[in-house]
Amino acid sequence: MYLNCHTYYSLRYGTFSEVALLQLAQENQVAQLALTDINCTSAGLNFVRKAQELDIKPILGIDFRNGVEPCFVCIAKNNHGYLELNDYLSEHLHHKKDFPVRPPKFKNAYVIYPFETVLQHEITNFLEHEFIGISIADLRRLRFSRLIGLKDRLVVQQPVTFRNKRDFNAHRLLRAIDNNTLLSKLCVTEQADPEEKMFPIQNLAAAFSEYPFILENTERFMKACSIHFDFSKGRKPQNLKNYLGSQAEDERLLEKLCEEGLPYRYPEVGEDVRARLEKELDLIKQMGFVSYFLINWDIVSYARSRNFFHVGRGSGANSIVAYLLRITDVDPMELDLYFERFMNLYRANPPDFDIDFSHHDRPIMTQYIFERFEHVALLGTYVTFKWRGMVRELGKVFGLPKDEIDKLCDGNFKDARLDGVSSLVVKYTKLLEGMPNYLSIHAGGILISDKPLHWFSATHLPPKGYPTTHYDMVIAEDVGLYKFDILGQRGLSKIKECITILEEARPDEIAQWDIHDIKRFKNDPKINGLVRTAQCMGCFYVESPAMRMLLKKLQVANYLGLVAASSIIRPGVAKSGMMREYILRHRNPGRAEKLAHPVMLRIMPETYGVMVYQEDVIKVAHHFAGLDLGEADVLRRGMSGKFRSRAEFQRVEEKFISNCREKGYADTLIFEIWNQVASFAGYAFAKGHSASYAVESYQTLFLRAYFPLEYMVAVLNNGGGFYRSEFYIHEARMLGAIIHAPCINNSDARNRIYGKELYLGFMYLKELEVRVVDRILKERTVNGSYISLEDFLDRVLISIEQASILIRIDAFRFTGTNKHELLWKAHLYLTKNVKIDHPKLFRPKQQDFQIPKLHTTDLEQAFTQLELLGFCLCSPYDLLVEPPKNSTGCKDLERYLNRHIDIYGYIVTVKNTKTHKGKRMQFATLVDQQGAVFDTVLFPPVAAVYPFQGRGIYRFYGKVVSEFGFLSIEVVKMQKQDYVQDPRYADMKTSAKVFGKSKNPLAN
Repeated sequence: MYLNCHTYYSLRYGTFSEVALLQLAQENQVAQLALTDINCTSAGLNFVRKAQELDIKPILGIDFRNGVEPCFVCIAKNNHGYLELNDYLSEHLHHKKDFPVRPPKFKNAYVIYPFETVLQHEITNFLEHEFIGISIADLRRLRFSRLIGLKDRLVVQQPVTFRNKRDFNAHRLLRAIDNNTLLSKLCVTEQADPEEKMFPIQNLAAAFSEYPFILENTERFMKACSIHFDFSKGRKPQNLKNYLGSQAEDERLLEKLCEEGLPYRYPEVGEDVRARLEKELDLIKQMGFVSYFLINWDIVSYARSRNFFHVGRGSGANSIVAYLLRITDVDPMELDLYFERFMNLYRANPPDFDIDFSHHDRPIMTQYIFERFEHVALLGTYVTFKWRGMVRELGKVFGLPKDEIDKLCDGNFKDARLDGVSSLVVKYTKLLEGMPNYLSIHAGGILISDKPLHWFSATHLPPKGYPTTHYDMVIAEDVGLYKFDILGQRGLSKIKECITILEEARPDEIAQWDIHDIKRFKNDPKINGLVRTAQCMGCFYVESPAMRMLLKKLQVANYLGLVAASSIIRPGVAKSGMMREYILRHRNPGRAEKLAHPVMLRIMPETYGVMVYQEDVIKVAHHFAGLDLGEADVLRRGMSGKFRSRAEFQRVEEKFISNCREKGYADTLIFEIWNQVASFAGYAFAKGHSASYAVESYQTLFLRAYFPLEYMVAVLNNGGGFYRSEFYIHEARMLGAIIHAPCINNSDARNRIYGKELYLGFMYLKELEVRVVDRILKERTVNGSYISLEDFLDRVLISIEQASILIRIDAFRFTGTNKHELLWKAHLYLTKNVKIDHPKLFRPKQQDFQIPKLHTTDLEQAFTQLELLGFCLCSPYDLLVEPPKNSTGCKDLERYLNRHIDIYGYIVTVKNTKTHKGKRMQFATLVDQQGAVFDTVLFPPVAAVYPFQGRGIYRFYGKVVSEFGFLSIEVVKMQKQDYVQDPRYADMKTSAKVFGKSKNPLAN
């Protein structure tokens, strides 16, 4: 009898989930009900899925409103009706159109006009599919209304928005947030009626007892409605079924492509390769995933035709078919990748391909997919209310001052000390926490469906301009829609730009190499030497301090070692305590045999009986605990957190434990293994995924090894990486580059390299307007280099403020004139008060002004660079008030092993973390006086007394320690060193004395 029910996907209006709605229906003996969220269909699919489990008949519809003003409620008779409603809603959402008084005539959907709406708009002449909704509150007015005569058109429309008073309070807060107003000023018309509740079915029938025909109409109405989506274990994929015309054609094409790929990937095709290929092809055909592979092949083939770089990641990298189709560059035979992680008969969902493109190329690839295929949409996701956001919103709703809101956001308070209003803010955050706030876009998920996407939900149109579903990836997979992940990645942009630079500057040298020839890279001693010594600055994810430390501890010197390290570095392995154990077993032959459980060692000999990859969860669950492969995969997926609360995951967890007990394992062993699985699986990589990352790492390491300066320029031009730009510039200097500040004739917007001369781009001058840079470069391209400041000012339309930035950074140093003199000239030639809005037709004769002789010190220039670039191009050690009292550096660490050292370091990065007891500690990476990098650790007692005070140089006193051969300093005490006073605001003579000519390799 309930035809108008809302969930919290009626965004900033509803107050509970679709599951809670169904549970509420059960409590009130309601056997069928309609979900009709306001202008949203996010909950529809999961509502149908859960209703089947709870033996409730689901009906789907939409509550169409302009703002909060009700227009009409539409109910789908069947799936085709749901498609009609989703088409209609999507058209209005995409074009931001208001809904009219009456909708179009739907073929497979009913329309219910609220009683008040009919009266207000004087709607008459109802069509066969149109009805009038009567709520309990409307009954007192119905008997006096002309509508009482339309007996066959009246149905029960008792809205359901709340369960209790608590929900109503949450609703009012949501409405205040949505209207950006104080709760005390929230208009009643912006709120729902407090009586929009669900009553036991007997009570509802009793309320309408005087009008039995209304109940009969409603019952007949609901019986005529039926909606079905297949959520069964054996459901068929809903993705595009056939890439060509039929399944047979698709299968022939897939076989043909694999045969064509064999000579490229395997010059000598062995029986093992043939057997693996046949096994995979049989299973792909059997499970109906042929078109899924062909669509991915189509996408990467188009990318190659455009010379776009891509990396195929995810569990699909475990597939030889994917390798032959060049979706991935990972050889599953070489790595013995676990086939059952990729696909098995128990696993309903297909292998997962994450295809990374350059962040420049990804938009083009997305557009191609939308144009190439018919039924395409981006995958949605929900942004939920989180603590800080809720506190800010509720603080405004309750009228708290900004400074008090800021204090609450930090979370450093005691409930007992809060005033009344602040207490209310904290109290009501618990009401809203986890509710969806607004719809957003999945990071890279694209759906390509056999049916129109509106068969499953409406779509909205975010700023990206592509239709986006109202549901997320979990629900999509439940109904058989499997996403194609098209992701943007700056690492590939770096590779592409570096090769572009080389093709222009050193074409003969780069022509000798193929960036996809990974087998050649794997065996290159120069590249493996960089891995062994952890000289990986700028090289994808292996450049971080943690990864550099792990490479040394594991003594990694080849591709296979890097594959393992890629997954070992993930939080789960460290959290379970198995990272340290893995290192110990790796470095101490025989330890695994002594300590590992025989079953664990047998199923994971390559990793010494330690779980490292996602596949290991499946192996342990299958071989150690006796779960079938489908249950093992539920366990793996459940550990990611997306399914952890689901009943199927709970059942598998219980079976894992009971099976182990039946096998006779002791509880201590069972729970030790279970805890490792629980802490590890959600953060681990599939082995194929780790291998894909290692492939890209080797591509970057190749460029770093053979073309280091060009590669560093590409890194800088694509946003750097783990570190600030300053340190990639420092690395380029250490690799032999001569660094120049931006130059009006040699610099572009981005960095440029001429042999070993690296000219910084105008991009670092944050206050320099983009349009000014465009004018400078365009004029230079058309009419040649600038010969003087006067020539520049004549040719480029520029304000004195913008010209001053260029002069101060010494971009006109080619003139040989001191920049202070140039600033005088610029001020004389340009006037602040007269705005020139067009270029000069004729160059005026410039008067030759007599300007006093001025001079600039190197120290002054360093501070100007600090201000304009964010870093200086000299050594930061040259800016100290007191020069370092020693020259101790990274080179001396081994000599000081287990002894205390006094050393200076310039901060590269600081990582704040907490111990198991919640105490703060820090890891810091620094550059010494010779330009080498070293690492320090500050344990809680030291971190509490000696906090880092921002960027700069620190003097450390601490003990040099070694863990698995990796040297670091356990800090005992430290002190930040003072820079000299900025000479631009101090006595120039005094400052100049401090600044001597540096012999430090950090300086030019």
